[in-house]
Amino acid sequence: MNPALAIDTPRPLNEYTPTTLEMLKAVRREGFLGWMLNTWRQQGDLFRIRMGSQSFVLVTHPDHVRDINVTRRERYDKGESYDVLRELLLGNGIVTATGDDWRRQRKLMAPFFTPRGVEKFYPIFLSDTQQLMERWRSRHLGSGRPVEMLDEMMLVTASVILHSVFSTESDEAVLRIKDSIETMLTHISDMRVRPVRVPQWVPTPGNLRFRRAQKLVTDYIRELIARRRALPTEQWPDDLLTKLMTTKDEETGMLMAEQLLIDNGLTMFAAGHETTARTLSFLWYALSQNPEVERRLHAELDSVLGDAPPTLNDLKRLPYTLQVVKEVLRLYPAAPMYARDAVADDELDGVRIPAGTRMIIFTYGTHRHPAFWDEPERFDPDRWLPEREAARHSYAYHPFAIGPRICLGNNFSLLETHVMTAMLARRFKLRLKPGHVPRIDMSGTLGSRNGLPMLIEAR
Repeated sequence: MNPALAIDTPRPLNEYTPTTLEMLKAVRREGFLGWMLNTWRQQGDLFRIRMGSQSFVLVTHPDHVRDINVTRRERYDKGESYDVLRELLLGNGIVTATGDDWRRQRKLMAPFFTPRGVEKFYPIFLSDTQQLMERWRSRHLGSGRPVEMLDEMMLVTASVILHSVFSTESDEAVLRIKDSIETMLTHISDMRVRPVRVPQWVPTPGNLRFRRAQKLVTDYIRELIARRRALPTEQWPDDLLTKLMTTKDEETGMLMAEQLLIDNGLTMFAAGHETTARTLSFLWYALSQNPEVERRLHAELDSVLGDAPPTLNDLKRLPYTLQVVKEVLRLYPAAPMYARDAVADDELDGVRIPAGTRMIIFTYGTHRHPAFWDEPERFDPDRWLPEREAARHSYAYHPFAIGPRICLGNNFSLLETHVMTAMLARRFKLRLKPGHVPRIDMSGTLGSRNGLPMLIEAR
């Protein structure tokens, strides 16, 4: 492929225009994600899908992923595709900000999320996982009753984020904020797939639930900020909210404005707990379906950890555990696709991309591209042996996006997942409910339409 700009003879972009009936039948039969996967396999690595008045270009090949996110990134940004998230959930926080506003926020916040920076939250990862283990032992172990694994993982990752960002201590507050954020996320996901968008001011039951949840969360963050400002700064807890409240912009010398503190508090919680919970849920599913992988994982954990919880140094001696995590992120990326909007005319592989084009980067497809992955549907953690990883196309794997706008919390999520996998897999086996076949699909993020009910067994 030739990613260079070729303005002389651009070739037309292949287009696919399914009828509404055709698409509905396919989605009912295969799920939306399955339909997208099959459409990519039939249409190729770069093509436009038109659905009524809506259209987007599906991007799958690693070369194009690189061009949009790295080498030609000045021509793409988070534009109109993110307007709903800006309006209803994240405001102008780090995920949805653009241009100089984004650059200032990224520069201010990036030091908190380096591999070394996120190690300060290690005690929270340990203590919250230990609490989950105790709850499993007292409530679920040997009961013969399956638990919904996504709910279990959502609860522990929500606790981790609320402790890390806000120093929230109350279990009741954790549940209340978690449930409210999930109500908001579900409302936004449902709204995106409706053929007609009902304005937010219309008092439908869904809109009213959303407003109540939004008010609860924003009031909670606003009150936390007010209580801290009423205290001497030396009494403020050492959490992410305090860091955002006390770190000055190097260019302006100004502190972050209150609305931006609220926006970023919401962003860190909404983006930080759900995606990690989905990764962990699919990790337990993958282990239950791959007994040899599970055996090797258990052998490594038993030989390194014994009966003690892992230390940071122990994690360096658990490479296979991290390989398992990376393979889960490949086959089951929490965000199966993400958008970028062309803000200037461009060409990709000789195809003209006009400004205003919505580009959907299909991570789920890239991670299954047969030109870059042998037996792509097979769960194989040995893909992540150092020599095999080094030989692979650098942009064939992007579960957290890639380039300057890679997810800011990727190091936090990887460390959290590594710790929880080590601790939980050392003590428990999780088994999919007999006869249950997950219907894997996406509604904003990856999930199973009929859940992931699992039995918790002791090791």
